[in-house]
Amino acid sequence: MKIHADLTQRAVVHSETLPWVESPMPGVQRRMLERDGEEVARATSIVRYAPGSAFSAHTHGGGEEYIVLNGVFSDEHGDFGPGTYVRNPVGSSHTPHSKEGATILVKLWQMDPADQQQVVIDTTQAEWVPGLVPGLQVLPLHTHGTEQVAFVKWAPGTKFQPHQHWGGEEIFVIEGTFTDDQGVYPQGTWLRNPSGSIHTPFSEEGCLIYVKTGHLDHVYHPGVSS
Repeated sequence: MKIHADLTQRAVVHSETLPWVESPMPGVQRRMLERDGEEVARATSIVRYAPGSAFSAHTHGGGEEYIVLNGVFSDEHGDFGPGTYVRNPVGSSHTPHSKEGATILVKLWQMDPADQQQVVIDTTQAEWVPGLVPGLQVLPLHTHGTEQVAFVKWAPGTKFQPHQHWGGEEIFVIEGTFTDDQGVYPQGTWLRNPSGSIHTPFSEEGCLIYVKTGHLDHVYHPGVSS
């Protein structure tokens, strides 16, 4: 299965318009944003756990990164509420479930095997720092090699200068509306700008976004490494 699998191409997906697709486990559904592979795949998805649902125990051969968008997502390591950012490195295992139900943004098979840092951050309690222009606040989440991950808050009316992304950029709009010279991206939009791309971002109404940069020149998925 290939969905927006060519990392050299720009992709924009309004996730809230996608159908929910059943997973192999009852009560767990997915909206597929990008995918390269079958059930074991390099993938970015919105995953919804119905109350009381669970996924069987499994090992993350390519690592797992997720953000809890709503509800409480749990495993044997803890209970993670809205705004929690988690990285489970290559080779880690868990048995996820949700007592009350939860929705997460999850990325699979996209980690450098050398990146073995376990990360759990409650972004609702973490300390933000000023961004590069007035109106921006940044919460750094993780850095490894050229990869950088952060949450960024845009106050209404904030504008950023034109800039180029060597190594590419991915954005997921958690709240509000993000905009650039190529489009308008409401809550729930996922977009990928390939390595070398240029844009001029701004937000008229304000927004909160997840941003990952510098990672698209390094491909990790089942059977392939670079």
